[in-house]
This record gives sequence, structure tokens and C-alpha cells, in this order.
Amino acid sequence: MRQRGPSSTGSASNGNNMYGRNSSYNPDALEAGGGRGRSGMSASEMNASIMEQQNNDRIAQLGESVARLKGLTLDIGNEVREQNSLLDNMGDGFSNTRDLLSGSLKRIGTMLEKGGAKHMCYMVGFVVAVMVLLYWLMSSKR
Repeated sequence: MRQRGPSSTGSASNGNNMYGRNSSYNPDALEAGGGRGRSGMSASEMNASIMEQQNNDRIAQLGESVARLKGLTLDIGNEVREQNSLLDNMGDGFSNTRDLLSGSLKRIGTMLEKGGAKHMCYMVGFVVAVMVLLYWLMSSKR
């Protein structure tokens, strides 16, 4: 094995590859015979191996990110379906309530037309009694 002097080290002597990371390539470990290192690989083969390993690591990270995004997308889809179902049920409930109120208003109108002032007094008394009951229930919970 030959030793390199400080004048022949160049920029590759710090052991950093183009990504700023330390690589396993060591120029001082090259043997004099054929430019092969201790592992039997040339510098270009070693560099290609390092780059392939980095690519494989990045592909694995990308695969993990895609899997997370897929899971998140599926969760969002499920949530949207549940929300749509709830909105449909609310729409049906509002429609039923609207029908009940319109029927009640028709009956009240019919009652007022036939009964006159006597029925109006009963209705006002009932509304006042309901309001007093609600007030009493709300104040007793404190």
C-alpha cells in the first residue's frame, strides 16, 4: 500500500460525497495493484454502490410517505361519507319538522277561524304556561 502526501490529497480526502455525508470510500485504502481497494472494488464501483444504497434508502422513505398518505386519504374518505350520512339525516329531520309545523299552523288557523276569542285565550294561556315551565326548569338546574 502506498501513502499519499498532503499535496496529492485533493478535495476527496475529507471523505464527503456530493451530498455532504461521510462515505465508506477511503482513497488512502487503495492498493497499488490495479486501483482496487481492500474489498476488491474500484473507486467508481464503490461510489456507484454508495449511490445505489442512497437511492434505495430514498425509495424506502418515499414508499413510507406514500403509505401514510394513502392511509390518511382513506380516513378522510371515511369521514366524508359519515358526514354526508349525517347531513342527509339532518335534512330528513328538518323536512319532517317543517311538515309537522305546517300541519300545526293549519290546525291553529282552522281553530282560530271556528272558535273565536275563547280558543285564543286558551292558546295564549298554554304558551305562557309552557314558558313559565321552561324558565323554572332552567333556573332549577343552576
